[in-house]
Amino acid sequence: MMNATEPVEQIRQWLEPLLTGDIFLVSIKIKPTNNIKVYLDADSGLAIDQCSRINRALYKILEEEGLYPDGNFSLEVSSPGVDEPLKMLRQYKKNIGRELMVQMLDDSQRTGRLIEVLDESAVLEFTEGKGKKAELKKEEIAFTQIKKAIVQIKF
Repeated sequence: MMNATEPVEQIRQWLEPLLTGDIFLVSIKIKPTNNIKVYLDADSGLAIDQCSRINRALYKILEEEGLYPDGNFSLEVSSPGVDEPLKMLRQYKKNIGRELMVQMLDDSQRTGRLIEVLDESAVLEFTEGKGKKAELKKEEIAFTQIKKAIVQIKF
């Protein structure tokens, strides 16, 4: 019997050569119904046609390699949704200059513009106070203290 991490690792190995340019793997999830969800991102943004190309190529490999011998699987390749938390250092770097909502391990929240990403932390810039008392502040937050960070979309 295969343990749960084996199919994910196998899919990761098959996927790596398909990731061209600045495309990178964020995560792979496999539901008990053999629904495989592959989340990709790219430093320059990920287009639908890139996801489609990778989906077709990976689907063919999955069929040929017989990971699911009865063909009983589904495959979805997409970028993480806008409401998905950032998971990787590379995603933080890609989002420099954007507004982030950061939920800390103690459940407190910080919202500010991501202005710098270091190896172990992110630096947020935010306004404290109102009107004439408004002050621009910076806070460095260690990744180990972040429960989740979500890019805030402004309209």
